[in-house]
Amino acid sequence: MSIAIRKPAEIEKLRKANQIVGETLQFLQESVKPGMTLKEIDQMGEEFLRSKGAKPSFKGLYGFPAAVCTSLNEVIIHGIPDDTKVKEGDILGLDIGTELEGWYGDAAITMPIGKISEEDEKLIACAKDALYHAIDIIHPGMRFKELSLELEKFIKSKGFTPLLSFCGHGIGRKPHEEPEIPNYLEHGSPKSGPKIKNGMVFCLEPMICQKLGTPKILEDKWSVVSQDGLRGSHYEHTVAVVGNKAEILSQP
Repeated sequence: MSIAIRKPAEIEKLRKANQIVGETLQFLQESVKPGMTLKEIDQMGEEFLRSKGAKPSFKGLYGFPAAVCTSLNEVIIHGIPDDTKVKEGDILGLDIGTELEGWYGDAAITMPIGKISEEDEKLIACAKDALYHAIDIIHPGMRFKELSLELEKFIKSKGFTPLLSFCGHGIGRKPHEEPEIPNYLEHGSPKSGPKIKNGMVFCLEPMICQKLGTPKILEDKWSVVSQDGLRGSHYEHTVAVVGNKAEILSQP
């Protein structure tokens, strides 16, 4: 496994690509209203990020047809925008990737549509809080497996379970690079595997299920749900390890 160590100038280029992701997510969070279709939301996101000079890196990636993954309610990740209208009480995952001058950005949120249930508020909070908890504890010398275990422990402490078979990842000149970072300890000891080092850049993305972490892919070949059929949530940031701590690049 070869995990890239980025120079400061490269991290700044990654920051620019990622800031546009953060700005686009913020724009959508402020703009999405009940009655909009998922296709309209995707189009708004694509037009906004292009207006900032970036390209939508998900569009065409592995055959994905859109700029924004719109994951509604039970869909946890990789939802394809269609003519479904969002309504009061829904929860909507938005996952966006950019490419700017050959460098990639990636981040995600799950947002409420109007007023949502207390259960859904807790579900969204678990993904967001797990992400920020992980970012807070990152330091050089920590192993990625230790980070995965900490994510798993945090998610389970809130009464939820991580989605299996999907993970965070490195990012840089490609949208997905080494290492893979599951939200649970997958193989072996947490004290094994590669260590986190200054200069590494990667995406952390807790994906939260309510009862069963086993994934099921829907007929569209993209949308991922839990086999429990219940709603899920997803949050993601791109971080760089700088000065012995993790710095969020995908902030607006």
